[in-house]
Amino acid sequence: MKIQSIIFTGVIGVVLLSLLGITLSSTDDISEKKLRIAYFPNIGHAIPIVGMGAGFFEDKIGDEIKIETRIFDSGPQVIESLFANSIDIAYVGPGPAINGFLNSENHNIRILAGAASGGASFIVHPNSEINSVSDFMGKKIAAPQIGNTQDVSLRHHLSENQLKPAEKGGSVVVYNIPNPDIYTLFVKGEIDGAWVAEPWATILEIELDGKRLFHEEELWPDQEFASVLLIGNVDYIKKNKTIINNFLNGHHETMIWINDNPEETRNIFNDFLDSHLGQSLSDNVVDIALSNIQITDDPKRNSVFSFAEQANALGYLGRNGYDLSEIFYYFDTNSFDVGET
Repeated sequence: MKIQSIIFTGVIGVVLLSLLGITLSSTDDISEKKLRIAYFPNIGHAIPIVGMGAGFFEDKIGDEIKIETRIFDSGPQVIESLFANSIDIAYVGPGPAINGFLNSENHNIRILAGAASGGASFIVHPNSEINSVSDFMGKKIAAPQIGNTQDVSLRHHLSENQLKPAEKGGSVVVYNIPNPDIYTLFVKGEIDGAWVAEPWATILEIELDGKRLFHEEELWPDQEFASVLLIGNVDYIKKNKTIINNFLNGHHETMIWINDNPEETRNIFNDFLDSHLGQSLSDNVVDIALSNIQITDDPKRNSVFSFAEQANALGYLGRNGYDLSEIFYYFDTNSFDVGET
């Protein structure tokens, strides 16, 4: 596998697709005959990738409903598109889900279901002497954009261990940069470690001889936390309950199929990467990355509230407090009938 090709071709491709999706859909009206879905090109988003690639979503929704997909590379882009009514439902991390709920008019963005638990790790550069968090002092550590799931987890972990980032007067230099740039700095030896999601964690480990210091779920109660959530525009949901019911059934069925068919899931994921980014990953990387994620439709509610507490302590949720009491949009898990909380 030529990971450099994935980096340069993939990033350009995803950005263009994202921009194209936003531009083309900005003039669309919400329609009962259309469902617009956003997700990312990573293994944590296996449910939408497989749901579309294997036809589960189309089978459940029916031929009369047109499904449009938008591929994004960051949560803030997705939330902006939901605010603009350019997409109807989306797969994102807990950070964007919480911010979308708190900042949307009338709390119009809600969580519908879970999609993945876990799947992030701290990877140490092979030439860096980090054996525990006590060795973080004076080190350069990378995580994706400020406020994203891994950034909050990293900064919370520093705080829990009486450490501060350099911009807060501490000794740990935190770089908030996209995953492909993290890869580049890792190659050059310009960072000591990175807190990243799959498959990037496994890429750094397998391709660049990084050391996996810990899986993030090891830091959470019961070793599980919501890493990917399905969120939706309440206005669309209210107008299209049958579509959402059917989609959630497809979401649930896809989750079961993925857990029963890991090899087929790997093949569909690599076909998706090849189709959208022009390159795929090695079977070994995908297999390991997938094994490090729990694909589930359980939203792990307690972890969402805990994540909000962590983000708030870091000053990411504003100065006026927050209320997540209505962030989950209720549906019967037996029939997947949607209803309000």
